[in-house]
Amino acid sequence: MPTEQLSTRCCVVGGGPCGLMLGFLLARAGVDVVVLEKHADFLRDFRGDTIHPSTLDVMAELGLLDDFLKLPHQKAPNISAFFGGHQYAFADFSYLPTRCKFIALMPQWDFLNFLAERGKSYPAFHLRMRAEAVGLIEDGGRVAGVRANTPDGSLEIRAALTVGCDGRHSTVRERAGLTVDDLGAPMDVLWFRMPKKPSDPDESMGRFDAGLIVAMLNRGDYWQCAFVIRKGAIEETKRAGLAAFRERVARLVPLFADRVDELKDWDQIKLLTVAVNRLGRWHRPGLLCIGDAAHAMSPIGGVGVNLAVQDAVAAANLLWQAAQGRHAAGGGSRTRAAAARVSDPRHPTSAGDRAEQRDRPALGCRRVAADPVAAAADIGVRAAARDPGMAGGQGRAAGARAHARWSGRCRLT
Repeated sequence: MPTEQLSTRCCVVGGGPCGLMLGFLLARAGVDVVVLEKHADFLRDFRGDTIHPSTLDVMAELGLLDDFLKLPHQKAPNISAFFGGHQYAFADFSYLPTRCKFIALMPQWDFLNFLAERGKSYPAFHLRMRAEAVGLIEDGGRVAGVRANTPDGSLEIRAALTVGCDGRHSTVRERAGLTVDDLGAPMDVLWFRMPKKPSDPDESMGRFDAGLIVAMLNRGDYWQCAFVIRKGAIEETKRAGLAAFRERVARLVPLFADRVDELKDWDQIKLLTVAVNRLGRWHRPGLLCIGDAAHAMSPIGGVGVNLAVQDAVAAANLLWQAAQGRHAAGGGSRTRAAAARVSDPRHPTSAGDRAEQRDRPALGCRRVAADPVAAAADIGVRAAARDPGMAGGQGRAAGARAHARWSGRCRLT
């Protein structure tokens, strides 16, 4: 088959939230960019669907928020947690200093299609679907582009800068020889759907009991559920049988007792193998990795999509002027310096709060497994339950902490 050859300023590998947002922002700044996506569409289920207030602020800064919120979504202005059958206020976003005081629950494919369509309005934006990166082009010790497979043959893209946004199993990262530091994760997650009845509550929530944890996201006519299991325990869970799994779900969520039989086979239950890791070095000459390719996160807090967007914003802020300059064509010092700044441990996009994703989840899972009510007391929600005024404050504080933790790096320049 023939080999197609292209040349661009920036080649972004991966059409997820990180890659599409970066491609959109660079093209908006006039930087010629090619985004490669290996699939034919974005229709992959059980992906991160929680769009946080900080990301909604970015959409507002781009002038896209009104159109964005016309897409099907559910608003979650607050989240409850049930510990051992007792309900507590967990997070209240209604007091945040943001335009949108809620989490938007939106299918990720709608989010990605939206970014792709808006990107196409810029002449500098080029999205290639069904283009799977398989290798890097090396030239004099620097990365000079990407080799990809397409249905029509091979594709070679020469680029001043290549950005790996191709997820936790990044081909770009592997081909570049970058070393991953595995920080460890105590659990895996099973995703599945449960029908939502008109009499069900509308609030998204988490439920915790001895040895059992599930998150329930209100998706309008169904609940998207994340059931936490011990790391590597999927085969043990399957050996126990689907009936036993249904019984565990019904025990933890009595609301589902009349509908767990909707889970008829394991194909309806998708495994997310949780990983928390980080590259020690995110870049090489001509190459930068961001998003899950640089630091995979657990699903705790639903931060994945939002951190990916924030990585893209921070990277675009640093890269666009360098990529436009005359040095970019030769992969010169300005582009290398910008990529290094994105990777610097002191830079917000690199610094992320690893304790939130590694140490606290491990400790929290052990506490909840041993005694869910005591775990509730440990984070202060028992006291909040005794004082309704304090309950609101506790939830507002949790929401504010979550927003502050992830919003600081997410400002357009």
